Formats: sequence, C-alpha cells, structure tokens
Amino acid sequence: MRIGTFNIENLTDEPPTDDRTPSFAERAAILRLQLDRMRADILCLQEVHGQDVENAPRELRALRRLLEGTRYEAYDLRSTRLANGRDVEKFRNLVTLVAPGFMFEETREILHDYAPAPQYNFVTDDEATVRDIKWDRPLLYTRLRCPDGCRLHVLNAHFKSKIPTTIPGQKINNFTWRTAGGWAEGFFVSSMKRVGAALEARLFVDALIAQDQVANVVICGDLNAEAGDVPLQALRGEVEDTQNPELNPFTLYPCENSVPEDQRFTLYHHGRKTMLDHILVSRAMMGRYLGTEIHNEIVRDESVAFAFDKKFPASDHAPVIASFGDLADHLSG
Repeated sequence: MRIGTFNIENLTDEPPTDDRTPSFAERAAILRLQLDRMRADILCLQEVHGQDVENAPRELRALRRLLEGTRYEAYDLRSTRLANGRDVEKFRNLVTLVAPGFMFEETREILHDYAPAPQYNFVTDDEATVRDIKWDRPLLYTRLRCPDGCRLHVLNAHFKSKIPTTIPGQKINNFTWRTAGGWAEGFFVSSMKRVGAALEARLFVDALIAQDQVANVVICGDLNAEAGDVPLQALRGEVEDTQNPELNPFTLYPCENSVPEDQRFTLYHHGRKTMLDHILVSRAMMGRYLGTEIHNEIVRDESVAFAFDKKFPASDHAPVIASFGDLADHLSG
C-alpha cells in the first residue's frame, strides 16, 4: 500500500490573468507525470481550487480534468466543502482519493471541534480589538476500509503558511507592511494558527488511539513546519517530551526519517531546502513500514528574481510517498 501527499499548488483550469501564469494544459502535462510516478493507493492533495458552474454547485472541475487518463480517474474521492454541503471551497480544498477496493466509511471536517478558537487582543491594530483566532482550514478526516479488511484513519491537513496574517491598518498594499511591529504581530498570529491546528490534530488522534491503541492512523499534508518546529513536535508527542512511557502508543512517527538527511526536502525557498510536507503514522503502522520517497528532483527555487510560474509550471512542493506491507498480516482493524 502506497500513501502519498502532494500540495499541487493552486490547481485551477481558469484562464491565466497575466503572461507569468502557465495555462492549465501546461501545468497538467507536468502534474500528470508527477502523479503517475507517485502510484499512490491513497492520495492526499492540498490547494485544489473549486470552479464555479452556472446553475450548479461549485465543483472540482480542474482536478477531474487533470486526472483524466491517469490511474486516479477511477479513484473515489472526498473533499472539503462549504457549510451547505454541496459546494466545494473556492480556494485550497483538501482532497483525499482512494483506489478501487478501498471504501470510505466516514468523512468529516474537523475545525474547532477539539480545540476552541482562542481569543487574542491585537496590539498593533489601531482599534485594539479582541478577536477569535480561527485556523485557516479544517482537517479532512476519512475512515477507510482497506481491501484486506483493515480500518485506516486518514487526516489530510494543510496548516497556515508562515506568511504573516494581515493586521487591519498595518498594510500599505498586499506586499508592503506599514510597520515592523505590525509585520511581527502578523507573523505571531500565523504561528498561533499553525500550532493551534496541530493541537487540534493531536487531540483528535489522542481520542482515536484512546479507543484502540493499535489504531492505524496517518496524517498527511502540507504542515508548513519542519521537524524541529513546534507544530511537528506537538503532533509527534514523543516520550522524550512527555516523559511518560505509558504514552508510547500515542506517538506519531514522521516517515521521512528514513530518507537521507540531504535528500529530505519538499520546498526550495531563498536558497534553502525545507521539509514542509509530511506523512506521520501511528506506532501500529510502523510494523509494516517499508520506506519513503520524496520526488524533489524538479523542485526549483521560485523565490529568486524572474523565476515566475510560467517558467516552472510544476508545483513548488514535492510529492511524498510512504509504502507499507499488507496491514492485515500485522494490524488490527
């Protein structure tokens, strides 16, 4: 069984608005090759945009067009949706796809169900308002029945980026901040959102494993955090941090740890290689863990001058794939 995660970067089939944006056809030609190479049985995607359809619910038209002619065309899928349950989100949907033979038993979005939005008193906002700090996106949870009969819990996640959150009155335009303090507060708020989403995921996993200490749990996604960052530490729940050996069954393991350190990156920004996309699994799943691939050979530093998307129509993130042996030989459902 191969489980993959891929931030496909703002996928849409709408016409480009400028000469620096690649067309859907240009992007699809490269993305299909990347998806085919992943050969994933379970595929978690991030940043899949929805497209408006006249007199019909907004849909994932660009994704369905992208998957035409690939192995994934026959896959079943679930995605994040608006509260009305019909329309997908306009921007940055989470999508989980599964191969024939896998069955969705439950799907739901998790957003402030386990961790209420904290209140924060803004200090650089002229009105000094107190507002709830809500995570930018929910977690997409799916419970799967695998072909071998085992049950698998999958969390598809996309945590807030490190881009500072806009503070009212503190920006001159979309790119320029009015004060360094405003920028710093925006950076702080983004950090709260990222760590808060990690806390909620951690609490949800705790609830799953409390019911079944050999639960098969996997978290996939663009977590916008590296191994030593607080969100990853919160998710991992290592005994070295909790100092409680009874919590060993609750530990989550980053699959990329088996990849040589110099190859362990999914994003290249300002000349620095970073590992922002992760697959973490419960201890039970490690018994059949085989290895991890990071397809980062074509990742380019798009932050340098003149390196706009028209020149590099692939995603700026690399896919990550973890392989496992037959779960039924080792794991309970």
